[in-house]
Amino acid sequence: MQSTLSTTAMARITAAIAVDGQFISGSPFGSGHINDTYRIELLQEGKQRNYILQRINTAIFKQPDELMENILRVTNHQRHKMAQQHATDIERRCLQFFPTRNGAHFFNDSDGGCWRMCQLIERTRTFDIIASAEQALLTAASFARFQKMLIDLPGPRLHETIPNFHHTASRFTDFEQALQQNRAGRAAACQPDIDFALQRRALAPVLIDLMKSGDIPERITHNDSKLNNILLDESTGEAICIIDLDTVMPGSALYDFGDMVRSASCTAAEDESDLSKVQIDLAMFNALVEGYLSEAAAFLNPVEINHLVFSGKLITFEQGIRFLGDYLNGDTYYKIKYPEHNLVRARNQFKLVASIEAHEPEMEEMVRRISNQNY
Repeated sequence: MQSTLSTTAMARITAAIAVDGQFISGSPFGSGHINDTYRIELLQEGKQRNYILQRINTAIFKQPDELMENILRVTNHQRHKMAQQHATDIERRCLQFFPTRNGAHFFNDSDGGCWRMCQLIERTRTFDIIASAEQALLTAASFARFQKMLIDLPGPRLHETIPNFHHTASRFTDFEQALQQNRAGRAAACQPDIDFALQRRALAPVLIDLMKSGDIPERITHNDSKLNNILLDESTGEAICIIDLDTVMPGSALYDFGDMVRSASCTAAEDESDLSKVQIDLAMFNALVEGYLSEAAAFLNPVEINHLVFSGKLITFEQGIRFLGDYLNGDTYYKIKYPEHNLVRARNQFKLVASIEAHEPEMEEMVRRISNQNY
């Protein structure tokens, strides 16, 4: 839960941002778990305008200057591309962050907090969970469109805001270290789960090796490709704007697609303890592929397309070993609600990996069919 900021402090921080207007009020906003977020109301030329004031969590994003440089480069490029395409309502379709009055990317308060401000995009809403194939298709198409827009972002390379975020080989090394140290003395109680992970060691370096060889290109990816990071027009349901850009950085397009498979095409929540409920939802997977390739077929190469199914298995496996490693370490990273929570999560993810493995031929056939339709 985010810390509470006084109205006086909100007004003081807002005054440091290069946005004119009289401060009216401010209040906590949204349901994010990383940054502290507030809705700010300003009076401008007799009308109320609303903004988002946000404290960057520097415990996670340790280089806020690099993070904001990434975001500003990405959003400026988005606006440029939209203008070229004669898009309407660009101010609603792309986040705009405002500098401080001295031209900095963020404001440092006396407590060391890093604050930034952007416009609040009105008449939009978000959903936390994908509940239909239609929403899955929309989500996948939106993130593919986001990737496509950034293909020609001029250099230099974006900063890695969280190094090795989806470097599965490094994640596997972390898991092996947790297993070796066995800090919480729990390894003996979960040996079948450990065996499951160790038997799939060969999965970890596959995408990394393909990127090293050049068979899969490095692209700019969002890395948190969930439905609740898309603002939808509250009247039409149209996908208006991709938000939460803190993890936008270099990676593989398959990272975003794989995480969509993991989070959107499972028949149960990721901490469901009844593993009989955990399966791959083939209809949802089909919708993800349709939505994604409706935009991404224009830029993906054949090797990337051939690894769409694999990416879902890999990112699910990666999350599973992260949960299991944290359980072995004594639950030092993920918040838990009960002592075996991380173990339940790991088993859940591993069951989804097994379900994907069981249905790989059908899933590969879906990709081939839809890919042929889009080329």
